[in-house]
Amino acid sequence: MALGWLELQHRAKQEFDTRVRGVTDWAAPTPDTDWDTADLVRHVIVEQQWVPPLLGGLTLSEAGARVHPLGDDLAAEWEHHAGLAVLAWSVASPSARVHLSYGTVTVEEYLHQQVADLTIHSWDLARAAGVDESLDPGLVAAVWEDLDQEREMLSASGLFAPPIAVADDAPLQTQLLALTGRDDRTGPR
Repeated sequence: MALGWLELQHRAKQEFDTRVRGVTDWAAPTPDTDWDTADLVRHVIVEQQWVPPLLGGLTLSEAGARVHPLGDDLAAEWEHHAGLAVLAWSVASPSARVHLSYGTVTVEEYLHQQVADLTIHSWDLARAAGVDESLDPGLVAAVWEDLDQEREMLSASGLFAPPIAVADDAPLQTQLLALTGRDDRTGPR
């Protein structure tokens, strides 16, 4: 596995760890109007639950049988499942194939997607929890470079709100968030 992206996965996990510890209101709204803070954290935890079985070569239906309902202590659930995901990433072969909902990709491609997901949702959670929204600059730069190349695919995927126009000289974090339909120039809701 490329050391750079494994390191980025650790940084992204740490960013989310920090924000989970800052949550005081699990019902607070998030930048995604469909989710409150608890929904957002549940989404990210469930994504972590999928990582070990998918990296183990299971199909979606086989892996789905290993994804179980979460308990009420979301901070503890996050810690448990994120730890299992980190372990799975550390032993996965970057060229192995992973079955996802839209097709089969390499472990390396899946890792890039998961790092981006954790990074973006770390900001979402920071905004919802009212804690520091600044993300690791190296993490932001890597995710930006990766996602900027996929602009058309991102727009077509329906996974993000439409991009928001920002100045070319806006901070890179602002540009990254705007690419995924988020605007960090506006205050919290």
